[in-house]
Amino acid sequence: MSKKTVLVADKISTAGVDWLKAQPGIEVVTAVGAPASELPALVADASAILVRSETKVTRALIEAAPNLVAVGRAGVGVDNIDVEAATERGVIVMNTPSGNTIATAELTFTHLLCCARPVPAAAASMRAGKWDRKNFSGTELRGKTLGILGLGRIGGEVAKRALAFGMNVVAYDPYLTEARAKALGIGMASKETVFTRADYITVHMPLTEQTTDMIDAAAIAKMKDGAHIVNVARGGLVNEAALAAALTSGKIASAGFDVFTQEPLPADSPLRGIPNLTLTPHLGASTAEAQESVGLEVAQAVAQVLSGGPAINAVNMPSIDQRSLQQLRPFLLLAEKLGSLIQQFASGRVGKLNITFWGNLTEYDTMPLSRAIQRGYLRRISGRVNDVSAPHLIKRLGVDVEVTQSNGEADYRDLIEVAVECENGARHSLAGTVIGTNHSPRIVNIDGHSLEFIPEDTLLIAENLDRPGIVGEIGTILGKAGVNIANMTLSRATNVEDRALAVYQLSGTPDADALNRIRQNPALLTVRLLEA
Repeated sequence: MSKKTVLVADKISTAGVDWLKAQPGIEVVTAVGAPASELPALVADASAILVRSETKVTRALIEAAPNLVAVGRAGVGVDNIDVEAATERGVIVMNTPSGNTIATAELTFTHLLCCARPVPAAAASMRAGKWDRKNFSGTELRGKTLGILGLGRIGGEVAKRALAFGMNVVAYDPYLTEARAKALGIGMASKETVFTRADYITVHMPLTEQTTDMIDAAAIAKMKDGAHIVNVARGGLVNEAALAAALTSGKIASAGFDVFTQEPLPADSPLRGIPNLTLTPHLGASTAEAQESVGLEVAQAVAQVLSGGPAINAVNMPSIDQRSLQQLRPFLLLAEKLGSLIQQFASGRVGKLNITFWGNLTEYDTMPLSRAIQRGYLRRISGRVNDVSAPHLIKRLGVDVEVTQSNGEADYRDLIEVAVECENGARHSLAGTVIGTNHSPRIVNIDGHSLEFIPEDTLLIAENLDRPGIVGEIGTILGKAGVNIANMTLSRATNVEDRALAVYQLSGTPDADALNRIRQNPALLTVRLLEA
């Protein structure tokens, strides 16, 4: 078995690199500090790339790596990775959101303390030979209100520390539940309420189109006079020009920033000259413990994916908890089969793919099943497809995907239906479930015909007028072509008189001449040959 190459492009912890080197089937190539111009040649054989924030994993770099399976980021932000390009190529992008949680939370609190007590300025004064106590008076955090924008892992850790300091904590997070807020002992609030009530505000959100300039001049205008702002999350969450103006005017008493819109922060940046602004050079994850943790975490995550295991902390595909995965796993093969069969069964260009789940399946996150259906749909028409690339590729084909979880009654305890709407007006559907202790997949309905068969081998599906001798004639033609019927199932239509549909499971594939002779029978309305 050939080894899979992991390119370490940025400096990660020795523990992570050494662990990778010890894994069978993996070869580690270190390219820390390599010029960007050399990277395309270095990734030519790479199955995975490990980076921090220095190396830019661009579309061109991804396209230069035909064997690339995963990109691992030792840290949280993936701003330096072209996630869209990776998704198009089916490359999994993973980060390590938990490894630097405590380090970032502690740095946040360091900045909060420096806002309350001007320690940096006092230390600079002491180094200058002064003893100036009266100009460095501060305030206590106890009794003040801390507003947290974004209550994920880091925001939650900041909240715990603030409560220990006797602060009142209010938080805004569009995904925050009352149960989590109650468990942390904090109050839920709107974004505007955080702006107007808080004495100190700290942001812990990803940088997106919606969160860019979340704190701008209008937001600052709503804040208390003399409020304080801390940002150790992402540059761009706070509008730097608005912040500088507010610090200079005194509207904002002080601020602490570890991240910036442009990094490194230019030497001539006006932010460097503001005395009531404490700046640090993106130190959020810069502790020995955090670096070792994220380095080992990303190494283990990448190795797991390369060995065929599940992706942990993937940012461009859904993650699923183990309980849900255990319940859904028996349906993954069925879902992929349904997707492949419906694509072959369609009688025209497909404009829409409808996926419906019934029964116990609706109690779980069915995204993995939806992706398996899309992967199956693309299996015969796209070269490289996986759970990452499938939604993008199917959208690029112009196919709209709609997923529904139905509370209606079904003939089976668990049921998946896939249906296609063709541009010529035709609609076709397949439904399936799993049967028995071995969870064998079964197709149980085709276009309203109730039947049951195992989706495997070559399938001849024929709709015909319900006349005697049709099955015998098809069997004779197939027999002369050297193709045996391994199994068959027949269903009479319940909504159209004098119609029937039969599925013949074949031990081989009939040639074009045999298919033409079958189709010449005037009683046969449609004949389709599918590969399950």
